[in-house]
Amino acid sequence: MQTSTRTLRAAALAALCYFAMAAGHAQHAAPQAGDPSRWYVDDTTAQAQLRTLRKEIGAAFQEAQMECKRMPATERGACMKEARNTYQQDMANAQQQRANAHPQQ
Repeated sequence: MQTSTRTLRAAALAALCYFAMAAGHAQHAAPQAGDPSRWYVDDTTAQAQLRTLRKEIGAAFQEAQMECKRMPATERGACMKEARNTYQQDMANAQQQRANAHPQQ
């Protein structure tokens, strides 16, 4: 149970880091057919960056919940609790995470 919880938490943090880095490099990526153009426009204000980060934290939480639901029933409760705790910590630290990712603003 401990290993799966750690793995889940690591996956959520990795996803969060990936999305935070990807947001900064979005303008340099080549648009793919069918992608909305907004995916390739950087967030220029602190408010927009924070809004995007909060969406990414929520998406990571949803992914963690889906992973928890695939676990045996005996481990599911602890997994969901850990996912909720990670989500709450990430949301509480969102402003600092944004500031660390975009120090110039």
